Amino acid sequence: MSKNQKKKDNKLIKQTVEQYFSAHPNQVFNYKQLSRILGITDAKGKQYLEKLLFSLAENDFLKEERRGKFRLNFKGSYITGRTDFTSRGSAYVISDESADDIFVSQKHVKNALHGDLVKVKLLPSSRDKQKGEIVEVIERRKVHFSGIIQKSKNFAFFIPDDNKVHVDFYISKNDLGGAEDGEKVVAEIKDWPDGADNPFAKVTKVLGQPGEHFAEIHAIISEFDLPEEFPHAVMKEAEATPEIIPESEIKKRRDFRKIPTITIDPIDAKDFDDALSFEDLGEGLYRIGVHIADVSHYVRPGTKLDEEAYNRATSVYLVDRVIPMLPEKLSNNVCSLRPEEDRLAFSAVFDIDKNAKIKNTWVGRTIIRSDKRFAYEEAQEIIEKGKGIFDTEILTINSIARILRQKRFANGAINFEQTEVKFKLDEKGKPIEVFFKESKEAHQLIEEFMLLANKHVATLIGKPEQGKSPKPFVYRIHDSPDPEKLRDFSVFAKKMGYNVKLEGNKHISESLNGLLSDVKGKGEQHMMEQLAIRTMAKAIYSTNNIGHYGLGFSFYSHFTSPIRRYPDLMVHRLLAHYLSGETKPLIDNLEKRCKHCSEMEKVASDAERASIKFKQVEYMSERIGKVFTGIITGVTEWGIYVEMIENKCEGMIRLKDMKDDYYFFDEKNYRAVGKKYGEVYQIGQGVNVKIIKADLMKKQIELQIME
Repeated sequence: MSKNQKKKDNKLIKQTVEQYFSAHPNQVFNYKQLSRILGITDAKGKQYLEKLLFSLAENDFLKEERRGKFRLNFKGSYITGRTDFTSRGSAYVISDESADDIFVSQKHVKNALHGDLVKVKLLPSSRDKQKGEIVEVIERRKVHFSGIIQKSKNFAFFIPDDNKVHVDFYISKNDLGGAEDGEKVVAEIKDWPDGADNPFAKVTKVLGQPGEHFAEIHAIISEFDLPEEFPHAVMKEAEATPEIIPESEIKKRRDFRKIPTITIDPIDAKDFDDALSFEDLGEGLYRIGVHIADVSHYVRPGTKLDEEAYNRATSVYLVDRVIPMLPEKLSNNVCSLRPEEDRLAFSAVFDIDKNAKIKNTWVGRTIIRSDKRFAYEEAQEIIEKGKGIFDTEILTINSIARILRQKRFANGAINFEQTEVKFKLDEKGKPIEVFFKESKEAHQLIEEFMLLANKHVATLIGKPEQGKSPKPFVYRIHDSPDPEKLRDFSVFAKKMGYNVKLEGNKHISESLNGLLSDVKGKGEQHMMEQLAIRTMAKAIYSTNNIGHYGLGFSFYSHFTSPIRRYPDLMVHRLLAHYLSGETKPLIDNLEKRCKHCSEMEKVASDAERASIKFKQVEYMSERIGKVFTGIITGVTEWGIYVEMIENKCEGMIRLKDMKDDYYFFDEKNYRAVGKKYGEVYQIGQGVNVKIIKADLMKKQIELQIME
């Protein structure tokens, strides 16, 4: 071994040792234990490791607790991570450098806010909790916030909407931007000097009165830092996109324009990502094409369009609007698979028999022409009546989709069917009706073929050829359930009369499916579904494929929605690259991009939930005094949460407001118990509740239990 190589190896060992001690700050190790952990088996390597530990102790990185046994020296130990504040003003710092989250008390949070990237000094800790002190804010997660102005004579305070922002902002008279007392505004942090109790801010936008539709929706847009319009340079590129497809491009592609092709989408959809084509090949064999809008042809790397699409990463669907990933000319026109118009697509084509056995596949770029645009309701009517336009195509595709669905669940997929709450709004944005989006066979037909295409594309690229390493790719991954959460859920399910097995992934998914089937149509259905979902890991994008537990797939990606999801656009580019024979990935920083897209997906989901919650509270504000039947969905030390069956709105009964007895929280059994009379309120129990108050500013509904 050369001297240079030896230096590199020793440097790597040193870095690994430092990271390991940082990740296990309360544990003590000697060189023999570390040798086993790091896989160092040779005598020279162990000798270097022993010397290294003493050297790190001399430099104050480690502390020798006992002879030859070392622990991280808190005096000189720092890590970086993101803050997660509690509503009480303390925080946890989540860091890749530590196995445990670092607890930071209110007096040690310095001038950090929720989500900031911070530097933390580790402090001596109790046995069960690693503690730290924030010493520096490296990067603010956000500087714009929505909230309420409280004016005094010469200055004002800004009270943020987000209860995880634990301080009010000081605003000088000159920085009010015309805002009046009590108005909802957007404020921007200017500075937070050391020693100051509050950050200094200025008003950048006056939204209006709290509770008004426009003010609250724009507050949500600001709160989640969502873009309200496209930059001029992006719009200029979008408008320059040609609408006519040149003959030279058509010649490069497989032509499906004469093959019967349909789209099935929500009735109010304007962007059509996917279409299905159908050919009867005879003798019980069919050719079904899954055609996806070829956004990658129009949105090229290095353009302003691509940069903006990446920054947004996803379209966001609020109750009254869509904040799209791409400008309208592309999303609703040039890329959209509109009926009776030639469109460029990226397609996965399956020769499949009536028993859903795939005989042959093809993936590549195509040109298609959709013959008919169906709303889900129209396709569902054909499925139920057995006749209508394109009935042969729809009924045959649906019969194959049923079998694909059955096979998927038999192979370990979990059958989560979440109810989607929708609102009918009047011209002023006021909710006048709540309804639920049901998943019927027309939805499931589309879902199964999208899943099939996503799975096939991921397998095609991801499954390594013999003797070759896997190609870099973007996967949609979903880890197996957290064992501790699953155990807690199993204990609770047993109390509710249901059984969940805890051994073997397939047995777990089978028993979860059995439970989800058993609760269907019962009062506790939604609550049990939500609790089961909470045991699951969050699906994310990654280049490191671990499979998709919830779907039961070893390989899975997102290929079918490039108009509204940036990862699908990355997948299209990589797929085209590999199909052309190239092996080196086309996209730099692939894992970093995956992480960004996962983070933006969560932001979009949280914003969508916030807009739904606001409309639920607004809807119930017109029903004060009305009594509803509900299900207890949660019990905490301060209250009982109830979801109303009729409209899925959730409110809370404060334990301190229950006058018939003194109630305490029985944490072990998820219930509130009356001390004097022993009345019990527990998760899953049906109750009648009266609407007492609907607070539009706090987005809270207060309830009272009725006899």
